[in-house]
Amino acid sequence: MTANSKEIVNTGVLGRSRLGFVSVVGLLALSAAAAGAVRYGIAGIDDSVLKVVAIGWVAFGAMVGGAWLGGRATETDPFGLVWGYGLASGAMITSAAMFLVPQAIGIAGSVGTPQFGGIGLAFGVIIGYSAHTIGHRLTHLNGAMDVTAAQITIHALSAGAIIGIVYGSMPSLGLLLGLAIVSHKGPAGYAAARRLGRDGRPAAVLLLPAAGVGLTAIPTAMLPVPEQPILNAVIFGFAAGIFLHVAMDFLPNCETGSEIDQVVSLEENSHELLDRLRTHALASTLMGSLVVVAAWLAVG
Repeated sequence: MTANSKEIVNTGVLGRSRLGFVSVVGLLALSAAAAGAVRYGIAGIDDSVLKVVAIGWVAFGAMVGGAWLGGRATETDPFGLVWGYGLASGAMITSAAMFLVPQAIGIAGSVGTPQFGGIGLAFGVIIGYSAHTIGHRLTHLNGAMDVTAAQITIHALSAGAIIGIVYGSMPSLGLLLGLAIVSHKGPAGYAAARRLGRDGRPAAVLLLPAAGVGLTAIPTAMLPVPEQPILNAVIFGFAAGIFLHVAMDFLPNCETGSEIDQVVSLEENSHELLDRLRTHALASTLMGSLVVVAAWLAVG
């Protein structure tokens, strides 16, 4: 890399770090606006918006906390990474299957066409995969762009918008669903900070994706939602598909060439270690799923 290209990259990183701090200010402003709207009953906005505010800040805290740990770590702990990914993905898969899929099928079934819920689910998975693939491609078009930060930012903003739509459509939903959906932010922040550190870039650029969920979820939740069962069924199905795609993408992959394999590749017994990590991957994913079921039974 030439001195000129290094200067371009450093300037770009500095700009995105500043954008991250601005995004935190924006999240604070949106949170205050949402609280004010609920307090004074503006445009019929109710307390459900405060759930979205809470989810946005939990997502922010989880990613910032994970990034802080990742930035301080001298080396990546493969077992911690596997358990973080496994717990988060297991919780997300179970939450989407328990809370979103039944809503999608049930709403559409109330008007005799449950297939519309399935259509939304299918499109959610397909579009989630397509957006992930295209987004990865677009981040390579500009060499000065942080691929890691750009991908996580795109995902956070889109996921936030969907969370806002879901809670705006179904205000009675509890916090458990939203918290489980953003549970992957901690391990994602940790892994992203480790990758940025290996590239010599600051973890401060992760402030934007950390705030991204709240930046789009809060205003989206405050928008009026039309009372159309078919539309709402497709929305819930689409949301379930998106979150299932994200959850499956976070399933701990302990195969050759995976991120976890790269972490353990310097070990002399890396093949044996991968075999042990596969067992931990299964256990962590199952435990993440069971935690959501247990929480639902406890609060239900």
